[in-house]
Amino acid sequence: MLKNLVVMLALLAASASAEAASAVNLDNEPRTLVVTEGGSKAELSIGAGETVDFCASGCFVTMPNGDIEALTGGETVEISGGVARIK
Repeated sequence: MLKNLVVMLALLAASASAEAASAVNLDNEPRTLVVTEGGSKAELSIGAGETVDFCASGCFVTMPNGDIEALTGGETVEISGGVARIK
């Protein structure tokens, strides 16, 4: 019984991380997104060519141009030419 519970919790944790949003910076310079999650606001710096996972349980993201988007997880924010697009 305990073994089944441990396996179920591990699967749940793995599926939760799979639902996180990601951001890909295709530019040659770092870019910053402002992420508001659970009432907390933080800057997410993404290096040139870097991909990061964030926003595991839904959030608002302020894009480099000032646009604000709501994410629920599973989306990819692609930054190219200083412009962010959600895929």
